[in-house]
Amino acid sequence: MNFLISSALIGLREGLEAALVVSILVAYLVKTERRESLRWVWAGVAAAVLLSVAVGALVTFTSAQLGFEAQETFGGVMSLIAVAFVTGMIFWMRSTARKISGELRGKLSDAVAIGPVAIIVVAFLSVGREGLETAVFFYATAQSAGENSGPLIGFLIGITVAVALGWAIYRGALKVNLTKFFTVTGVLLIFVAAGVLGYGLHDLQEAGVLPGLRDLAFDLSGPVPEDSWYGALLKGLFNYSAQTTWLQAVAWIAYVAITLTVFLWPKRSSAPSATPVPVQGEAP
Repeated sequence: MNFLISSALIGLREGLEAALVVSILVAYLVKTERRESLRWVWAGVAAAVLLSVAVGALVTFTSAQLGFEAQETFGGVMSLIAVAFVTGMIFWMRSTARKISGELRGKLSDAVAIGPVAIIVVAFLSVGREGLETAVFFYATAQSAGENSGPLIGFLIGITVAVALGWAIYRGALKVNLTKFFTVTGVLLIFVAAGVLGYGLHDLQEAGVLPGLRDLAFDLSGPVPEDSWYGALLKGLFNYSAQTTWLQAVAWIAYVAITLTVFLWPKRSSAPSATPVPVQGEAP
């Protein structure tokens, strides 16, 4: 149940990014009366979704074929890659939330002038980034859950809500301050990513790649066991481990302290406060 929450957050965040991208591309073509090009946008989106699913399936299949130590190494490396992806995504969206609409319209306008293949490529690249990040990060989260269907259910719930929100924004039924939305979800994802980082390092320690598996910073198996409701809640949200090594603890604290500080540090800008990204009815 608790892994459902963190996975739903991942699905919501990544799904809404992708939904907004699609909404902006579709709205631009409709606004400029180029509806005949919509099929190429959907073709690019479909290709990006298929690639993301294929990558997720390939990663899962590869992991299943490995022995214990190799599997732990693979899982640890994939967790670190997932943390790098989600960290980059958090900061990228923070810096581009204000101008993403204009950038996408410009790229699509150039692509329409070139032809169908260019339109497909723009849509594919615009959506594919979120898809690949989601596939890798979801795999890392699901691995930490073990034989638990919570991550998949939560992910599907998050994606469904994201699609509904994207449609509502496109139709003009919902106004969302995207800068605030991505700030709040960014803070939450930093803590989720810190948990994935700790889990990945523990995998590498179990595989013998990193030292310190027996050097525990604390052992809370007594007061906060992982099988208790509050331990399960912490594990589902933050990948809490009752027996945490010094490497995990130091890495978790350092990641949260540095990333959260940089993320929330006020940006120097003379620009006015961010407003919701317009999608429907905006001027081309």
